[in-house]
Amino acid sequence: MKKIAILGSTGSIGTQALDVIASNPSLFELFAITGHSNVELLAKQARVYRPNMVIITDESKYASLKEMLSDVDDVKVFAGMQSVCDMVAMSSVDMVLTSMVGYAGLQPTIAAVKAGKTIALANKETLVVAGELICSLAAKHHSAILPVDSEHSAIFQCLAGEQNKSIEKLLLTASGGPFRTFSKEQLLHVTKADALKHPNWDMGAKITIDSASMMNKGFEVIEAKWLFGVDKEQIQVVVHPQSIVHSMVQFTDGSIKAQLGMPDMRLPIQYAFSYPQRLSNTYQRVDFTQMATLTFEQPDTEKFRNLAYAFEAMDRGGNMPCILNAANEVVVHAFLHDKIGFLQMSDLIEWAMQTLPFMANPTYADYVATDAHVRKMVAQKIG
Repeated sequence: MKKIAILGSTGSIGTQALDVIASNPSLFELFAITGHSNVELLAKQARVYRPNMVIITDESKYASLKEMLSDVDDVKVFAGMQSVCDMVAMSSVDMVLTSMVGYAGLQPTIAAVKAGKTIALANKETLVVAGELICSLAAKHHSAILPVDSEHSAIFQCLAGEQNKSIEKLLLTASGGPFRTFSKEQLLHVTKADALKHPNWDMGAKITIDSASMMNKGFEVIEAKWLFGVDKEQIQVVVHPQSIVHSMVQFTDGSIKAQLGMPDMRLPIQYAFSYPQRLSNTYQRVDFTQMATLTFEQPDTEKFRNLAYAFEAMDRGGNMPCILNAANEVVVHAFLHDKIGFLQMSDLIEWAMQTLPFMANPTYADYVATDAHVRKMVAQKIG
């Protein structure tokens, strides 16, 4: 019985992970769930799934959560990020699913890695911001990192039985988002409602906007570098609107392996939970007789500059990916609150990367300071 802690259980990945655990009660046990501020859903999940612990990181919501669960004796209620960090280090936890949104996932992931836990990684910003640090700590503390992103899970599956030195190229597929065929002129006028309508995937608001701007794919490029130990020249992004081929690996002999499946995040979640075993399920299957075409095309980095900025940040290294991520989190929040337009997000990210202090060899404290400084400066720029 594998005991699993879910960081970010109220989000899209977290709710689907709960479904995977509930579908396999003889294999997985839910030890703890955490959420940031959605106290109603967190309380409902605690009642339904009965974890040992539930933690809300917004400490102002602790009293409300405690009151909602006052009649549930078998669930302990805690609050604050330190409680999350303490929980992931407990001996009762076998695996930690990190599905918190954004930079917030970094601190508890580090705590889990230092405790030698197996990490099911769905929080890509952790490796974007501090990939070198995370990988170094994982090696030191013998912490396995299993990818949950559909693209990285696909690559991970393609590499089963292969040697990393045989990799010639990683081919990360991208849906292209809702604005794939839009002109620059059209992009000037898109709204948040337009951007939140992803053609294939049902995701949270932040990651859906990142997908629309292709920043999500840029983050995945940086994540792939650290997960699979490849150089930037070995990573190629390919737009695949149907989202059936989740990613591919090209090997040194010219062979290509691809992992295919319907767009359903429960599959990579289940694979990470059960690895190295595969579990049966009743998820929808691909029917090739109903697929007239599977198409592939080159991404347009002039329209979707965020992808180019991600490659640049990865190339420069140091704290530049941290600058990229912090600026992006601020501009996405501003876009979702109607403070800036869609294309202004890229303008502000470019400004941050060109203007704010660069460090070649940052420490964890430097990442924290960089994140805070970038957020402050970009927010001031927005006004």
